[in-house]
Amino acid sequence: MAEDPTRKSGADTAFSRAVGLQEARKLKVQRKPGRSVWFGLGLFGLIGWSVVIPTLVGTALGVWMDKHHSGKHSWTLMLLIIGLSLGCLNAWHWVAKENKEIHGEEDEHDE
Repeated sequence: MAEDPTRKSGADTAFSRAVGLQEARKLKVQRKPGRSVWFGLGLFGLIGWSVVIPTLVGTALGVWMDKHHSGKHSWTLMLLIIGLSLGCLNAWHWVAKENKEIHGEEDEHDE
């Protein structure tokens, strides 16, 4: 017995719902002022600088420490790794905050 081509399977309806939700999110973001491509690029730059600044500060401090207080271990390498770690934690904080804000708005919209 042949299946009815007009009958939709559960996967088709789930796919349709997923596409509909993505489209609704996209339209919501387009209507919201301040959340544009430029906002995304600005946030991307902010996250990049939040990693770069602590890394450079740690490296500069490490070079200064190696010149004035040289020892068995490299201060430059140690402080570079510490600065990079702090910068990554800082970036993770920013991304988590933005993700929570975006998903919080979606949850309010869905209810």
